[in-house]
Amino acid sequence: MEETIGVTSAAQIPKQRGEALLDTAVRYAEERHWDVFPGTWLESAEGVERCSCGDVPCDAPGAHPAREDWATQATGSATVARRLWQKQPKASILLPTGRTFDAIDVPETAGFLALARMERMELTLGPVTRSPDRRMQFFVLPGATAKVPDLVRKLGWPPAAIDLVPLGEGTYVAAPPTRFGTSGAVQWACRPTAANRWLPDAEEIISPLAYACGREARR
Repeated sequence: MEETIGVTSAAQIPKQRGEALLDTAVRYAEERHWDVFPGTWLESAEGVERCSCGDVPCDAPGAHPAREDWATQATGSATVARRLWQKQPKASILLPTGRTFDAIDVPETAGFLALARMERMELTLGPVTRSPDRRMQFFVLPGATAKVPDLVRKLGWPPAAIDLVPLGEGTYVAAPPTRFGTSGAVQWACRPTAANRWLPDAEEIISPLAYACGREARR
């Protein structure tokens, strides 16, 4: 019975608009067992939305850590997550990498090319986010940061020559429906479902990702 409940709930994560950040953060922790932590948020001043960090030229307004010790604040407890967002309901939802998942960050154009190629190859994908800064993050099993450079080299690409960045311990990704200032909200390019609860290893999807990033680099 518990498994049935989990499958049903997982398919509902999350609505991308019109849903409280608190509820979504709690579900990430409760249903996907992802660690979460609250980041900065957007504040309106004289009709202009600015990042709560106070830095006017902020690179990711409303979508970056609010504290230097964010790694210790991250929690996998739904109860703690609820308490954190009750303190600041507008806080962005950030997910630390290197714990329950790593992520492979690529340009959006390369990401969509890779997704189409993976579909033709019938590869099993994990969740994939698409951020307003035109980047995509492919969720994979932890350990990708150690593997990816050698995997890319074996495919014939110098890692420094292509825009493919593994995100592991000490970094994070912004989760839907977090907003980047006026640029828009983070969205799911591939939503979390019961079918992708088990993440692929980086080795399983690195070939189409490296190919797409290499093609992008040659333009």
